[in-house]
Amino acid sequence: MLRSVIAVIAGYLVFAASAAALFKISGRDPHAPASLTFMGLSVLYGMFFAAVSGYIAARLAGRWEFEHSLAVAAVIAAGGAASLLASPGQALWTHLGALLIMAPMAMAGGYLRQRQAGSAKG
Repeated sequence: MLRSVIAVIAGYLVFAASAAALFKISGRDPHAPASLTFMGLSVLYGMFFAAVSGYIAARLAGRWEFEHSLAVAAVIAAGGAASLLASPGQALWTHLGALLIMAPMAMAGGYLRQRQAGSAKG
């Protein structure tokens, strides 16, 4: 049980830290309107790190791998939904990106790990 909790927290921290770093380094407010180029590149960046976060959670869990990436995806989606509801009138692109694109990518990372582990066994 503790290993599962640690796996999900570690996976989510990879995603959250990467997002915080992106906006800190770029000097941009994640809740402000942005250019289409910045939005596109930051969503691609988020997709990559969301997949990495799901993969890490699955890898650390050692069992029920996809389910652990699903838990990371749920945390990402919950954060996106909560931010969306808590910040009316602000730019929605980061919240919607997390909810609709990045959360499923965390599951894709877990799926990739599950397939990798399955091919190693066979």
